[in-house]
Amino acid sequence: MSFFPGEKLHYAETHFKFKLPWSLLYRPWPEILADSPFQFVPGEEPTLWIVVRDANRFPVHIDSVEIKICGNGTEEAVSIPVNKDVQESFAFIPLHYSRPKPGIYRIYFRCSVSRKDKSGKILKRSIKRWNLPGLRSEPLVIKFLAEEPPKAPGYAAGEMHCHTHYSCDHVEFGATPAVLQQAAKDVGLDFVCCTDHAYDFAFSSEDYTKEAESPVPRFQALRDEIASLPKDLPLLLAGEEVSAGNTKGENVHMTVLAPESYMPGLGDCGRYWLENRPTLKIPAHLESTTAHCFAAHPFQPIGLLEKFIFRRGYWSPADLNTNKKHSIRGIQFWNGTRDEGFFLGRRFWIEELGKGNFLLPIGGNDAHGDLNDTTGISIPLVSLKHSRHHVFGKVRTVVRLDKREDSSESVPTLSLENLNEAFAGENCYITDGPALWWERGEVHGVKSIIFHARNTSDYGGAFRHIRIFGRFRTPENKPARQEVLCIESLVMARAKTDINVAIDNYAYLRAECETADGHFAMTSAAKLY
Repeated sequence: MSFFPGEKLHYAETHFKFKLPWSLLYRPWPEILADSPFQFVPGEEPTLWIVVRDANRFPVHIDSVEIKICGNGTEEAVSIPVNKDVQESFAFIPLHYSRPKPGIYRIYFRCSVSRKDKSGKILKRSIKRWNLPGLRSEPLVIKFLAEEPPKAPGYAAGEMHCHTHYSCDHVEFGATPAVLQQAAKDVGLDFVCCTDHAYDFAFSSEDYTKEAESPVPRFQALRDEIASLPKDLPLLLAGEEVSAGNTKGENVHMTVLAPESYMPGLGDCGRYWLENRPTLKIPAHLESTTAHCFAAHPFQPIGLLEKFIFRRGYWSPADLNTNKKHSIRGIQFWNGTRDEGFFLGRRFWIEELGKGNFLLPIGGNDAHGDLNDTTGISIPLVSLKHSRHHVFGKVRTVVRLDKREDSSESVPTLSLENLNEAFAGENCYITDGPALWWERGEVHGVKSIIFHARNTSDYGGAFRHIRIFGRFRTPENKPARQEVLCIESLVMARAKTDINVAIDNYAYLRAECETADGHFAMTSAAKLY
């Protein structure tokens, strides 16, 4: 919930004033903005969403929308009549237009709206992209793919960290499960784990400062809303982002894949001022569920005020509880962008591999709606900010469902059960574009790990580099102290590349790749002892 420096961006809530008489962000209008998935796979009709928040307080009429589509040397203007009254606290209005040729396009949005003031006078506004005060208008940037996103056969691709409208408080709000399901289909995902804040379930959606009688009904409402969605679209799961206590008594975040019941975690919710001790520590949470749990953005930079007021901290090796029957299953160190948190988290993961702890690398985006870009609070009550990080579905985690070694094209029907089985396994990769995976096999009678890299022209085609890393085994049959670079492609590798590596005396092997235009992927580690 924090709005202090170092925090991520989200759909921005601008009407909360802490009962103060002023706020430079406050306007007697609902928040209105345009959003759209950052890419569309072949065959999906382009959808643009008008997002309206707080229209229950400020009813509004959406008159019409004009969009200008620019790209591939073309420019097209489209007028879309809407003529819709909006009075809900959350509204997501879909608009459709003709799909252009493959390529990257900038879409400029203008919306005509009107509402009555207290005296009954009709007020009219023309909104360019959003009506968020002081924030410069930015176009939507959308890639229309020529091919399906590359994916390993027998695998499922998912968004592992995102928020619905059940994550809603003083400074942020998310999208509905229905919007996220459609967006997942548009961008090419197979599943979505909705990880709403445990502390938001515990407070009233009508008044963010008041505790609900119980968090259980709101958590169950998310489950019910997801269960009511169509079954032929990407699978949505009701997960949680739980604030848990680390070994220092600080608040860290843990995402949970579809827990059996609500898991409490109010430690850094910001509603208790300086009383922000963790509700439960990590071991207690792990004992309370059999669901897979992941360390969420373990080294995302934290501002001094966050540390002091919200008692937020970082993960440590002891917090992973690797010696327990139910331990942390993976580390979500890729959180929307390859920033300092990514590189520190990757190093943390590699250090654990060296100890023989084969946790999974996890990618996610921490998107609160945020289908195309992100907006959020910069200075509370004063200013907003914008970026193109933490976009829904951009960084995906791809897990192996098909356990057969022949890499069959057939994929089992996706379900929570086989996703749980997949995450209990050893084989996954994380990516913002290319596919990169490994399988065990024999090459000319020699036991090997075979790495496969695949890409399309949509993500840059050829690979700038493909790197294979590993550790040797010591005489005690343990990983050596240092990871080494085993193989590196010295020239641009083709978009379809296979690399065989003899197991020899390696303790593990893993791979990373980067495409010609900077898209990245990396695999889990193949344990070899």
